[in-house]
Amino acid sequence: MTARLAVPLSVLDLCPVPAGQGAGEALRRSVDLARVADRLGLQRFWVAEHHSLPGIASAAPAVLAGQIAAATSRIRVGSGGVMLPNHPPLTVAEQFGTLEALYPGRIDLGIGRAPGTDRATARALRRAAEGLPAADFPAELAELRGYFAGGPQRPVRAIPAEGNAPAIWLLGSTGYSAEIAARLGLPFAFAYHLGAANARPALALYRRAFQPSPLLTRPRSLVSVFVLCADDGDRAHWLHGPARLSALRQRAGRPATVASPEEAAAYRYSAAEQDVIAETTSAHVVGDTATVAVRLGRILADTAADELMVTTTTYAHADRLASYESLVQAMAGRVAAADGVAPAR
Repeated sequence: MTARLAVPLSVLDLCPVPAGQGAGEALRRSVDLARVADRLGLQRFWVAEHHSLPGIASAAPAVLAGQIAAATSRIRVGSGGVMLPNHPPLTVAEQFGTLEALYPGRIDLGIGRAPGTDRATARALRRAAEGLPAADFPAELAELRGYFAGGPQRPVRAIPAEGNAPAIWLLGSTGYSAEIAARLGLPFAFAYHLGAANARPALALYRRAFQPSPLLTRPRSLVSVFVLCADDGDRAHWLHGPARLSALRQRAGRPATVASPEEAAAYRYSAAEQDVIAETTSAHVVGDTATVAVRLGRILADTAADELMVTTTTYAHADRLASYESLVQAMAGRVAAADGVAPAR
């Protein structure tokens, strides 16, 4: 089944690791999810970069993206994102230039400004323990982009990257990254699942400050949203229990593998813990197909985003696949695609 949607629909995958299972199985299931997304006609499949978290196996976006691109035929594949403070720009250029050379026209390079990890992990990544200052990010990004342009006059060249530039997106959950993306004329991906309150002002700033570039003549944005969709609302909320418990453990500094729904339901939450969960998961969209379609429609209308990217965590792989299948059916039933709309890079 290939869906036709007025708003492009994509996947942001964190490679969740269920309790009692290993990273290898989680990674293989991500590749399987990508095959399903490709079959459903979704636009992109991005993988995240997280380190030292037992419940997330996505730590090496370039490696995983290569496996996913090899297993699919049409869908765009990339990072959501590579955290630039953690890596030398040369390394990122070589990795994603290689991917673009192997899979031309299908690779996205989503770049994040924050290291997204703790000081000890940052030190282990061989970058500054405190991360790079925010003021250094534009220079690092310029260096990265320069490797794709290449040329014999450069003292250091990323040979596989020269002439093989992926589509670069800037990621963020504040106005800072939005403004940089606008100034450089790059597409912008807003992490709604991390900072819903900032979505409207950040995206409005991006559109207001946007300067056309050779890569993009007008603003292009997407929002990434946590979604869990099922035929029945009660079942959707039952399946959401592990994500709520994971959010609590992460906030408390006790990250763990993804619990089963039974374990999550049996957990005795204090009033304070319930408040933490309510705060950290308030932007999650959970429910039956009709409810999810309505809420996502409101988010798209409120943010005026051009694309919707969905991230979903469940304990069972089959439930995650079913959520995406239900979501596509819900969105396709709610909005009919317009003919002649070309997919954006």
